[in-house]
Amino acid sequence: MNRRRMLVALAPAAFGPLWSVRAFAESLPRPLASPPRAATVPGGVARVRLGRSEQPPQVRLGGERILVVREGAEWVALVGLALGTKPGTKLMIDVQHVDGGVEQMEIVIGRKQYAAQHLKVPPGQVELSPVDMARYDHERIHLGEVLRTFSVEPPLSTAMIQPTPGARSSSFGMRRFFNGLSRNPHTGMDIAAPVGAPVVAAAIGKVLDTGDYFFSGNQVIIDHGQGLLTLYAHLSAIDADVDDVVKPGMQIGKVGATGRVTGPHLHFSVYLNTVAVDPALFLPA
Repeated sequence: MNRRRMLVALAPAAFGPLWSVRAFAESLPRPLASPPRAATVPGGVARVRLGRSEQPPQVRLGGERILVVREGAEWVALVGLALGTKPGTKLMIDVQHVDGGVEQMEIVIGRKQYAAQHLKVPPGQVELSPVDMARYDHERIHLGEVLRTFSVEPPLSTAMIQPTPGARSSSFGMRRFFNGLSRNPHTGMDIAAPVGAPVVAAAIGKVLDTGDYFFSGNQVIIDHGQGLLTLYAHLSAIDADVDDVVKPGMQIGKVGATGRVTGPHLHFSVYLNTVAVDPALFLPA
């Protein structure tokens, strides 16, 4: 059986700052629907309803496994949409049902305009030395392998808490131009916080990777299950080890200004099926 279904683009909800770790842990509003909120745009998340069955279907997009969660009596696929996807693109996901049936579903990518920032800086701050480039290339390959992790067990919850108190920026998806040359879009949310402020796990999971990286400085990556990962960068200290099981609100580090940054803040990223998606979709509005 082959069928096609179309998903329309939905705009992501707005979000606002939270002022302290303890306060938001104790007073977070309960979401009206299971997160993440749908946003069928570049850098967003498509929610695809798969129907009812005893066991979950298996879903793939371009060979990558897709997170499938149960919501009530039915299954829902949560599909991360790459920032580089052009509006109007039609993506086909392949659904393998438990009864052997195969289904294709269509996701139509809507339009979203992200901000751009034009900066003029000394050339030495843009061009990497051969030594730095070699380090970056090595780290890029390693992180690519880490971000392809797909654990069999699904997340216990897709709801997340803000990992440090502070104002959330709207920098996700921003494309920066240095001396007129385009750089990759920003793949996370920056949260303003002072050096030493606690950074906590956004959801239950297992620490997948820690280390000191050229661009992101001290960094922690947590695996929440089935391709849902979170990343915490520019830390002044790392307070977790690989394979640690962490709960939401458990401290994993401290805010810092390590790596290539101009000041202290937390860079917080969420990945789904290997692509960075807007963290705001997973956090309370």
